[in-house]
Amino acid sequence: MKKLSNCLSLSLLLLFISPVIASETDLDIIKDRVLEKIMTPVGDYTIEGLITTLRDDGTWPGIDYTDVSREGFLHRVHADNLLKIAKAYQTKSSKLYKSASAKKSVELALNNWLKNDYICDNWWYNQIGIPNTMVQLMLVIGKDLPKDLVLKTQPIINRANINAQGARPGGDRVKIAGIEAKNMLFLNNHKHFKTVLKVIENEIKQVEWIGMNYGYGFRDGEGGFATRTAGGRGIQYDNSFHHRGDGVNNTLSYGLNYASAFIEWALYVVDTEYSFSNKKTEALIDYFLDGICKTAIFGKFPDPGAKNRSISRPGTLKPYSPEMAQELLKVSSHRKAELEEIVAIRQNKMNPTKSHATFFRHTEHFTFQRPEFFTSVRMYSTRTHNMEEPYNSEGLLNHYRGDGANHISVKGDEYFDIWPVYDFQKIPGTTVVQKDKMPAPKEVAKLGVTDFVGAVTDGRYGSVAFDFKSLADTLVARKSWFFFDDSYVCLGAGISSDKEKFSVFTTLNQSLLRSEVTVSQNTTTTKIGRGEKTFEDINWVFQDGIGYIFPKPTKVYIKNGTETGDWWRINKQVTSSKEKVSRDVFTIGLDHGLKPKNASYEYIVVPATSVKSMEQMNTDESISILSNSPYLQAVGQNDLGIYQIVFYKAGNIKITEGLELISHAPGILMIKLDGDKIKEITVADPNRELGKMHISVSNKINKSSDEFKATWNKHKQMSEIAIDMPQGVNAGESVNLSF
Repeated sequence: MKKLSNCLSLSLLLLFISPVIASETDLDIIKDRVLEKIMTPVGDYTIEGLITTLRDDGTWPGIDYTDVSREGFLHRVHADNLLKIAKAYQTKSSKLYKSASAKKSVELALNNWLKNDYICDNWWYNQIGIPNTMVQLMLVIGKDLPKDLVLKTQPIINRANINAQGARPGGDRVKIAGIEAKNMLFLNNHKHFKTVLKVIENEIKQVEWIGMNYGYGFRDGEGGFATRTAGGRGIQYDNSFHHRGDGVNNTLSYGLNYASAFIEWALYVVDTEYSFSNKKTEALIDYFLDGICKTAIFGKFPDPGAKNRSISRPGTLKPYSPEMAQELLKVSSHRKAELEEIVAIRQNKMNPTKSHATFFRHTEHFTFQRPEFFTSVRMYSTRTHNMEEPYNSEGLLNHYRGDGANHISVKGDEYFDIWPVYDFQKIPGTTVVQKDKMPAPKEVAKLGVTDFVGAVTDGRYGSVAFDFKSLADTLVARKSWFFFDDSYVCLGAGISSDKEKFSVFTTLNQSLLRSEVTVSQNTTTTKIGRGEKTFEDINWVFQDGIGYIFPKPTKVYIKNGTETGDWWRINKQVTSSKEKVSRDVFTIGLDHGLKPKNASYEYIVVPATSVKSMEQMNTDESISILSNSPYLQAVGQNDLGIYQIVFYKAGNIKITEGLELISHAPGILMIKLDGDKIKEITVADPNRELGKMHISVSNKINKSSDEFKATWNKHKQMSEIAIDMPQGVNAGESVNLSF
């Protein structure tokens, strides 16, 4: 095991004993703010136990000091124990305030660490986790410790520095810089503190996605430790977040921590000479509201569809606290009302009011919210990997969680801690071959193989399309979703599998069972008992505030009952529990059988409803499924006058008796009508390759703008419209035309 050098540089010693310079007032203010956040309460009973159980060699029982693996390294508990005792030692209300036994315990346990210099196989602990704990330890108790201990701790803390291997652009760079900044506070090093703060501030920026430089076929899945160029890492131009060069959605993981680290320092330095610029602070607020909060359910609960390997950790879907929004309000008045609403929602003081339809084009992730419900669609393409690698043996069964996953929430906790008992071949919204066992963990993360993946949206309504080719087998399908105010339509066509010896299955939902399951079979409403059964001629199904309507009587699989499993099967960290847990689970889906050829499905999801409403609903009048083929999927919402069309190739469609639409290239379109007249057209290019999109409509339009030109062709009795499509970082974005 690597030993720490006893030879400390003179410069480091001078830093430690240097006199306070001219900026001491602001530095002291910032240091006091940092300490205030560190000094969270600790219980005397807990600390007394730590002091009592500390061995003479400075170790604690229950920690395997030989296990430095990625799955283990409980040495982190040793470091945490040090900080807990130090906090009690400096807390005036504690029985252990200035206690000799507490101080002796810190010195003994710290000496053990310095003697052994514990190094984990996971670089994160060496360059972030442990340095962060150690610098907090120094800020809390360093002035009371022997100077040789303090100086010998510096090399461990200094592994977190802006030139470290792990300080790559994006989330980790901000965190590492924050640790180094705290160390500069401890050392009273004004000059370098200012340098490091500038690094933190300058990380708040949008970056070009990696395909802008490398093309669609290359992804830097290893994370780019060897380079300091952004390489697609950081806030994307669509306000999603990429931590690595794999294009995976990290908005609610690394992207959340990235924002948290910046907000932490923005609050520390506000109203001092080190305050961050308004431009950077406002950019972070935009990312928080338009990225993080629009990826979250009501801005409050994590969207399960946006989670990666962390889905295998208990409590990963717990609601967010209001703290981040509250802290942003302390440093800026930018978008104040929206931040205040997020605070109120997270404090359970108000219900959501916002509606949006948001497509994160660089991440292939779509979210849709009404005040009463939230839903999302997760996909992948030649531009993105399907899922994060199962790093550190977490998320071992995540193979299909990007295959058009469509989670649905009315309350926000429909999937909370369901994962130990989950059937990971039945992800909501996905079409999957039901194999006898899951593929190996090394098969989880792969680059997509289709280009036509995207969405059209005007900010309120939208449609999503996924040219799906399984990365695990021969299964293919064309999947699309059409979102309106009170419901959305799900279509699948061309579902085909060639070689697999197992059934192909489309899952509508798999969530916690929290109500009786009610079905309408041949127009007769019945509550069904627990069990597993396939029902014929189903009109609709209801469970836990969500209804599933079938436009034609359909054979539907339903399973509702208790499932048992454990966290260990999806997460092999040494802290992962092997204890059996049980959850009541509801599963609904459609079985397409063995080796289907051109199979299809049609269903409508109605969230935030009731059995009574389902019985009274008449979707035949309000919703028209105009086409569901492998090349054309289209739905109309007649009450709204909105028609959404997916052209997988050039084609035409009759939208109403008096309106025909032709698309001369693949694309997704949304048309809003006022009577028989076109009011708006919104278009998107999922392939991200068109300079112009050419469409024709049978309405007479003569109009032009900077974005389009419409000309009436009298001979063809069609208006020919040429639309300039977004390029570069904006490719895949929707273009909205008003007439």
